[in-house]
Amino acid sequence: MLWGRLAALCLLMPACYAGPAPDALTGGPAYVGSYTWPAAAHDLGGFSGLEVTEDGTGFTVISDRSGRITGRFRRENGTITGIEAGPPAPLTRPDGTPLTGWRGDSEGLATGSDGTAYISFEGDHRVWAYPDFDAATPLARPEAFTRLQGNSGFEALAIDAQGRLFAIPERSGALSRPFPVWRYADGRWEQPFTLSRSGNFLPVGADFGPDGALYLLERTFTGLGFRTRIRRFTIDGDRVAKEETLLTTPLLRHDNLEGIAVWQDPTGALRLTLVSDDNFRALQRTEFVEYRLPR
Repeated sequence: MLWGRLAALCLLMPACYAGPAPDALTGGPAYVGSYTWPAAAHDLGGFSGLEVTEDGTGFTVISDRSGRITGRFRRENGTITGIEAGPPAPLTRPDGTPLTGWRGDSEGLATGSDGTAYISFEGDHRVWAYPDFDAATPLARPEAFTRLQGNSGFEALAIDAQGRLFAIPERSGALSRPFPVWRYADGRWEQPFTLSRSGNFLPVGADFGPDGALYLLERTFTGLGFRTRIRRFTIDGDRVAKEETLLTTPLLRHDNLEGIAVWQDPTGALRLTLVSDDNFRALQRTEFVEYRLPR
């Protein structure tokens, strides 16, 4: 009976998305639109990491099955109306061979100013650098990484203007325990601060915006569907100076949003572009969702 109800709710999800803009319900960012990317068009799925170019036209997504796709958005009046993308390409090991199996659960994506891509992995918790995607360069791996919970490692990965990486695990180890933030700079990792935990939401994506703030994408699964939350953190050295909740969506507003990219549109407003992980299930789908923050 539960599966029947879940199937019925999932079939109704597109209608839910066409409802009133979430900002009207929460006082948060303005909803711009959603675009469903059919499975036949990308032949991959499971997208967990997202990067968008500074002008909002190009993008790269990574799948949690060791794949990546690079493409471009077609837009009309600033809204995504189509996608042009190349075929999926495998992520590689340090020796250049394709990643496979449980060690290839790629989740977080961040790109440095020099074009180097950094990818975080669950299962075997680690972060690898890809200067050109031909072969990976493993970063240092502290002993603490091996103690992260299974299937709950570094889903959120971001890089700031100084080129420092920030990795946030999906779980903190206890409902009342803040999420640890790991920072990589000068060849070593340290854990300078934490982010508060509340409301059963778990970190799944992160990005630093043009404003220098850290944007954290979180989700929770109720058993019948997903809810999304986006928080913004102002970081001052080794501490969080300010925390704001920008958006909290109702049940079934969107699919399983796991990737976030923050960029500035031609009007000067900040745009939040999000992508969903369809979990390779027919009842779910890949969608790009966008919100706009007032200038």
